[in-house]
Amino acid sequence: MAKSGRHFLQIPGPTNVPDRVLRALSRPTIDHRGPEFAVLAKEVLSGLKDVFLTSSPVIIYPGSGTGAWEASLVNTLSPGDKVLMFETGHFATLWKEIATRMGLRVDWVESDWRRGADPAVVFAKLADDRNHEIKAVCVVHNETSTGVVSRIAEIRTQIDAARHPALLLVDTISSLGSIEYRHEAWGVDVTIGCSQKGLMLPPGISFNAISEKALAASKSAKLPRAYWDWQAMLRDNAAGFFPYTPSTNLLYGLREALIMLRDEGLDNVVARH
Repeated sequence: MAKSGRHFLQIPGPTNVPDRVLRALSRPTIDHRGPEFAVLAKEVLSGLKDVFLTSSPVIIYPGSGTGAWEASLVNTLSPGDKVLMFETGHFATLWKEIATRMGLRVDWVESDWRRGADPAVVFAKLADDRNHEIKAVCVVHNETSTGVVSRIAEIRTQIDAARHPALLLVDTISSLGSIEYRHEAWGVDVTIGCSQKGLMLPPGISFNAISEKALAASKSAKLPRAYWDWQAMLRDNAAGFFPYTPSTNLLYGLREALIMLRDEGLDNVVARH
């Protein structure tokens, strides 16, 4: 029997897509090698910087947040590198499993899923790492499965206090566009995001916002990468294109979502959430 009314999705994500975004998604697909597409791509690549609050590049992948997790690791690290990760919930655990399968050594700080990553533990671990074996600190900002939030700005302060060169990689999959997040001001090296929560889109595209330090690390990182390679993306994005077929219609939706966020004002969006 057909159900009456309109389906209203009530899960942590994907979230409900506004009608404005749904209409934008329905536009005819265009040639992703043509001039009209280049205008669209440059617009969304620039507009995303305002959401991540960064002046550095943001890369868009046709893929889920899981892919953006992998991209953050393979572009910055080498086989056998050690990473510090924190058990803050189900998705932090999944990210750890990816790191392990990539051949990284994970220093896993266990917890009870009731609190975020402890900045004091970050300091203690890094201060004790005199040989700088830890190459990255990986933290989930807002843990989708529990709602637990980690204090990213404080974690950056503790990394600096320990005078440690480790990169800071942060998952904002359920926090970007929902709670305060500042990629550049908080000194994050790679921010992972995706489309289906605060950005009000269906699943299908994900993001890496990258710092100059992360970009420099990618020049010497030796984990295998092809689809997730930053260098190929940055090379083609400069002209408004992608090294392979992008999610054209999702980019239409992203452009509309970015307009909505800009019109309301990011501070107002965060306050509403």
